[in-house]
Amino acid sequence: MTTSAYATDELPAETVDAVVIGGGAAGLNGALMLARSRRSVVVIDSGAPRNAPAAAMHGFLVLDGMPPAELLERGREQVRQYGGRIVFGAVAAARPATPAATGDLRFTVTLADGRALTARRVLVATGLRDVLPEVPGLAEHWGRAVVHCPYCHGWEVRDEPIGILATGPNSVHQALLFRQLSADLIYFANGTDLDADTRARFAARDIRIVEEAVRAVVNGPNGELAGVRLADDAVVDRRVLAVATQMHSRADGLEGLELPVEDLPGIGRRFVSAMAGVTEVPGVWVAGNATDLTAQVGAAAAAGALAGAHINALLVTADTDAALAATV
Repeated sequence: MTTSAYATDELPAETVDAVVIGGGAAGLNGALMLARSRRSVVVIDSGAPRNAPAAAMHGFLVLDGMPPAELLERGREQVRQYGGRIVFGAVAAARPATPAATGDLRFTVTLADGRALTARRVLVATGLRDVLPEVPGLAEHWGRAVVHCPYCHGWEVRDEPIGILATGPNSVHQALLFRQLSADLIYFANGTDLDADTRARFAARDIRIVEEAVRAVVNGPNGELAGVRLADDAVVDRRVLAVATQMHSRADGLEGLELPVEDLPGIGRRFVSAMAGVTEVPGVWVAGNATDLTAQVGAAAAAGALAGAHINALLVTADTDAALAATV
């Protein structure tokens, strides 16, 4: 059994107003809005945030440079300050406990250890997982010398020798963005096609193209990323590699909710949602990277807040309808 890195609350026996699946920025901000509205809310957190390998998060006003773990620790404290609960655990199953047609929505969420919770509404904020190319040595540098986002990591790798490890058409745009940050840029085509226009644009920006396939990442004497080894055994020195990953919404244990998903060619797979995180499944919302694959921390937190406020508003309507019916 995995041990939590922080104190975990008891899972309540009574039905709660909302369960939030996911304890990242989106989930915690959604829970914060609900708890401040005096809603009983429980956050189920597996403790595996996407940005855990990163030393700091960036592009978030005032909090720029804060370690991700510190943000989440402070977020959990704030949710608890208003009566919300944070429960460490993995969701094994989530499904409706009552038919949507009854109007009295209930959902059952079961954890991997067998504990279960019943909630009136569900906010899915599970984030995503990045699928990296199968290049030996690449994954061990992920989030440090292997990066994907120029806005998250760009300033920190400015002026470094950067390599773009192409995975598809989106890598072309990625290369031009990273060229803004360093004049020493090599595009490793790695079996992908480049048309004449793209080659001309790269040449105009002094972006060198290497056609030979990449075989492995090469480490320096202290374990740092030192370059890449090509199929012909040549080694090209690089200190940073940028990779456009495939991004897939984390869906483990959520199959019972039957949330609609969408495949985005060249990007990944996401849960489909509308304004405020509303989904086609009555009583279920989605926020953050689980539905917006490119959202940074600030955008994910804002989306969670909006979803939390919307959930509370619809619960207010449901409570008022029930109170009115009781008077008839």
